[in-house]
Order: sequence, then C-alpha cells, then structure tokens
Amino acid sequence: MEKTYPDAYMESLKPPVTSIGVIGWIRFNLFNGAFNSILTIITLLLLWKTVPPVFKWAFIDSVWFADSSACRGSDGACWSIISANFRFIIFGFFPYESQWRPLLAMTLLFGLLFYSKDRNHWKKSLGYAWIIGLIAMGMFMRGGIFGLAPVESAKWGGLPLTLLLSVFGLTAAYPLGVILALGRQSKLPALKLLCVLYIELIRGVPLISLLFMSSVIFPLLLPEGVTINNILRAQTAIILFTAAYIAEVVRGGLQGMSLGQYEAAESIGLNYYLTMRLIILPQALKIVIPPTVSILISAFKDTSLVVIISLWDLLKTSKSILSNPEWMGFSRELYIFIAILYFLGCFSMSNYSRKLEKELSTEN
Repeated sequence: MEKTYPDAYMESLKPPVTSIGVIGWIRFNLFNGAFNSILTIITLLLLWKTVPPVFKWAFIDSVWFADSSACRGSDGACWSIISANFRFIIFGFFPYESQWRPLLAMTLLFGLLFYSKDRNHWKKSLGYAWIIGLIAMGMFMRGGIFGLAPVESAKWGGLPLTLLLSVFGLTAAYPLGVILALGRQSKLPALKLLCVLYIELIRGVPLISLLFMSSVIFPLLLPEGVTINNILRAQTAIILFTAAYIAEVVRGGLQGMSLGQYEAAESIGLNYYLTMRLIILPQALKIVIPPTVSILISAFKDTSLVVIISLWDLLKTSKSILSNPEWMGFSRELYIFIAILYFLGCFSMSNYSRKLEKELSTEN
C-alpha cells in the first residue's frame, strides 16, 4: 500500500530557494567560493564602468541620418557615415543606375546558400540550380546581353566583389584540397612528390606574396598582348592558397581511418575510386569538419587582403570614404560596421558547420 504524506510535510521536503532556480545558479556558478566571488564582483564593476558609456555613445547620443557637420557637434557615434555612403560601401564604382544588378545577384546567391542549408535538398537538381544561378549572377554583373549595359570588371567592388572572391574561392578550393590530400597519400612516387612540393611550397609563403605575384609578376610571364583579369588572378591565388591548407586537414582525416575500412572495401570488390567515394571520404570529411571550417573562415577573412593589389573590395571602398575631408575622424563607426558584416559571414559558416556536424553524428 502506497504511503501518503500531508501537504505541510511535503512542503518541508522541498529544497531551499537558494539552491534552485536563478538564485541557485548564481550561487553555485558565480559565488561558490571566495575567489569566484571576487572575480564576479570585479567583472560586474568593469561592466558597470564600460557598458553604459558605450551604450550611450553608440545609441543615445549617436547621429544616424545627418551631415558631417552635425556629427562633429555630437558626443556620440556618427553612424551617418554609413547611411550617407551606404551605396558606395556596398557597390563601389558600379554604375549608380545599374546597382540593382549586383543587388539582384547577391540576393540570388543568398537564396541558393539558404536553400542549400537543408541536406534534404542535396540532389542533382540543386547542382543544376547552382550552375544556372552562377551563370545568371555573372550575366547580371557583366551585362552586355539582354539589353543590359556592359560593366567592366574594374568597376566591380564592395560587397559583391568580397562575396565573389570568398564564395567562389572556397567552393573551388575545397575539392582541390581533397584531390591534393589523396595525391599526397598516393602510392605513385611522382604524384606524391608533386603534391608534397605544392602543399609545402604554398603553405610556406603568406597569402600577400601570392597576391603580389598574381598581380605583378605573373603578367610579366604572359606573351605580349595577352592579359588576364586582375580579379581572376586574385581569385586563383586565394584558391591555390586555401586548397593547400585544406589538403593537410583532409590528410589528417584520411590517416585517422582504420585499416579495416580499406580491407572491408577490398573484400566486397570495390576499386580505389569507389572505396574513396563511398567509404573512406564520407567518414574522413565528417571527422575534419571543425578544422576545415576554421580554415574556410580564415580564408573568408583573408579576402580582405586583396586591398593591397588595388581591388575595391568591401574594405577598400570603406577606407576610401575616410580620405574624404568631410568624413575624416569617423573611422571607428565605419570599421565597426565592416566588422559586423564579416562577423555575420563567419558566424553563419560556424553555425552551419555545427548543425551539419550534429546531423552527421552517429553517436546518438
């Protein structure tokens, strides 16, 4: 027979308020000892001294939509430098009346990226959609057909150029890195040596040197009268540089595979190609998702280095505004805005990698 207790007795059995809920969490995580209590108090004092002034500068006393003269008489942030120059920051020197074209191209790119987030959409139709989308984006940017005025690539700049260098660069660098990793694991001495030399040579120099070589030295090696687009040269340098780092990460995943996986594939009659495609690579690439994404995020941020070879990417268009005497002295606001844009891109990649890693996990 089940034993029952009066309500008053059950009330007395409840844990104390200081051990549960918000109060309990604060006590056991922030004030669970003398040292932690001191650290908590110091941190709260620092936040009290810094957060209110920064909030007041950024929002309360800030100027959002005014000219530079209004900003110079204000103690707050001058976000007007963003609103007054927004179209130039985003689109650079792209013709003003045609800036709807890069906007449409970016919208199409974001749409494809968003649709591709769901692994259930990873079918052949998605590949065809990407091919058609990339052709359409190039058509919108370049023009010259369907009544669109041609725009030379020298006028491409701002956010579209940054997305072009990063998205296309990362997309092309990943499969190239996988091929290099497989080549370095190859039993063919010549192929292995070639891949080792490439990987070690590229990893031994900074990206800036490759960009300078592609922009300054490489054109000297071309026959007279032959030129290659500067954006294409920078894109190639980014792809080759990123692929070398991805190759080493993928090689680590390949070495983490047990010999039994290869023996099992051989026992059912699979050749090298099918073994890699169906058994080894799916497992190896899943293992190295975190370090691979770290490299891709670094490569995304490194696209800002093209500013040194006079490409008007997002950072270059922003810096040029500061050379205008009207907006001198408001670099903090401008760089904060650029940092937020880069953070959103990096955070999106990191967040998706965690989601993909969780979906591919076999532990649950």
